Amino acid sequence: MRRRSSQRNSCRFRWGPLLCSGPCLALLPRSCGRGESQAAVRSGHSVSGKHTYGSLVLGGARSGKSRFAEDLAIRSGLARVYVATGTAFDGEMERRIEVHKDRRGTGWRTVEEQTDLAGVLSQEARRDTVLLVDCLTLWLNNLMMADRDLATESARLCDAVSTLAGPCIFVSNEVGMGIVPDNRLSREFRDAQGRLNQDMAAACGKVIFVAAGQPILLKPNQQPDITL
Repeated sequence: MRRRSSQRNSCRFRWGPLLCSGPCLALLPRSCGRGESQAAVRSGHSVSGKHTYGSLVLGGARSGKSRFAEDLAIRSGLARVYVATGTAFDGEMERRIEVHKDRRGTGWRTVEEQTDLAGVLSQEARRDTVLLVDCLTLWLNNLMMADRDLATESARLCDAVSTLAGPCIFVSNEVGMGIVPDNRLSREFRDAQGRLNQDMAAACGKVIFVAAGQPILLKPNQQPDITL
């Protein structure tokens, strides 16, 4: 599939304290060394000497997750690349894509890729640029429709996240909080999405859950360990 590039610009959204301060705002990690503060280690900037450039933004449909991810990228002050995984397979999907484009405005370079996200990350990630992948759910659907091995492709993506050369924000849907689907294909997709979200959360240095437009920082964990 050919990748197309276009230019798009800044958005006007404003978010609360999570973006104004704290670990979530810092998309560029520092390497973890003997001289690094414990606060930096706890913040998720680095773990055991490895950079943790990935940030995962989760949420349900119309939760505000894409808006949050876009604003997070803008506030980084870095050059921005939007990695679009969706395909306009009908008129309704075309309208959705246009809404996303209009909301982002200019100031973005767009790369379209439906299946080879690991390849895009390898090619596009750099320290002076932030990538926004929107979204992993459509990417997973594309893989399923192409009859690709989901476990293999998911593992390949997570491996790419662990070696990112620059910051990348991944948007993904939380689809497992509703009723059990009534058909096998939908259940398989729900399960695959849940496994992918868990694997990506483990690979990324930061995980944010968005509900009703409100971001909640899940990782790094700022709370005491849960015990009985």
